[in-house]
Amino acid sequence: MDLLTVEIPGRGKLEIEHLVLDFNGTMAVDGTLLPGVEERLNTLSEQLTIHILTADTFGTGQQACRNIRGSVHILSPGEGSTQKEAFITRLGENRTATVGNGTNDTRMLKKAALGIVVLGPEGTSVQALLAADVVVRDICDGLDMLLHPKRLVATLRT
Repeated sequence: MDLLTVEIPGRGKLEIEHLVLDFNGTMAVDGTLLPGVEERLNTLSEQLTIHILTADTFGTGQQACRNIRGSVHILSPGEGSTQKEAFITRLGENRTATVGNGTNDTRMLKKAALGIVVLGPEGTSVQALLAADVVVRDICDGLDMLLHPKRLVATLRT
């Protein structure tokens, strides 16, 4: 598997191996996967290992993601933010990009080499917004930034 490598002037080189996404509110609304997500993630899976984290509020995470080339991790009940942060630490924060929208995504967005926050239909936590490196209108825009890394350069260069 290749890495997603992008040189960002003033920031340095990002070498991303893992993509970690929150499910509800980020890639799904009310437990239903948003259009265009599956195709983009399957394309990205050629370069990145895809991990989907969810508390599975609606009980649909596994089924909704069944055709995505990646793994779904159901979080234990309780403090999701610490579980997500620990997951990033295990993968290696310097080689991980994250996508989320909620307060429980704040720690993983901040810890990862690249944090993308989504302004999706379920809203966005101010804490998550402040922890991210990049803000996008929706999940597809966020995934497209990874598919077209020069967009990251244009947004993050100093």
